[in-house]
Amino acid sequence: MKVILTGTTGYVGEGVLLAMLDDQRIEKVLSVTRRPCGHTHVKLDEYIIPDMLQLKEGNPRFDGYDVCFFIAGISSVGTPMDLYRVVCHDIPVHFASILPNKDQMTFIYLSGAGTKDNGFQQWQKIKSATEQETQSIGFRYAFGWRPMLMTPYSGQTNRQLRAQKIAMLFYPLFRLFGGVCSMTEMVNAMYRVATQGFRKNNVEAWDIVKLSK
Repeated sequence: MKVILTGTTGYVGEGVLLAMLDDQRIEKVLSVTRRPCGHTHVKLDEYIIPDMLQLKEGNPRFDGYDVCFFIAGISSVGTPMDLYRVVCHDIPVHFASILPNKDQMTFIYLSGAGTKDNGFQQWQKIKSATEQETQSIGFRYAFGWRPMLMTPYSGQTNRQLRAQKIAMLFYPLFRLFGGVCSMTEMVNAMYRVATQGFRKNNVEAWDIVKLSK
């Protein structure tokens, strides 16, 4: 499998990248970011693009891939909603729209636990809209990925936010109810839905754990 991956300079993206590089089923990873991810590997290719909204259809760098796992994003905490909408809606929808051979590709958008179109918070509605729009573009399979907590992968340099570290104090409880997954489980679940599909488009935290087995 050949994978396009965004967000590799962040906590989740870096962890997923490292898990992919160690996974023999993953033949190639194209990291699309604004700056280098800080890792080198024979399977890793980097495409540095300052503004993803400037990407156009027909870009040959995206030919021949099976999956796009769009992880790039920003926290809603302290971020103006107009900027949050650009980063978490406009950019991923545009990125999805310019990818080639959609009928042969799986697109996975990392939204997060709590995403819902009738949520009380604006970020919930923005990410829900992104899920729905990317799922309507015409991919073979398209999913909204809704993990809750993710444990770091060995060798990561990007660390969890303070709130995530505090939440991890309750790891046994969250794990009991399927609310915690590892980066390896994220990749295993991604591989499974990309090859076999799934019964629903929005994949919750507990689904990820079950799909990874």
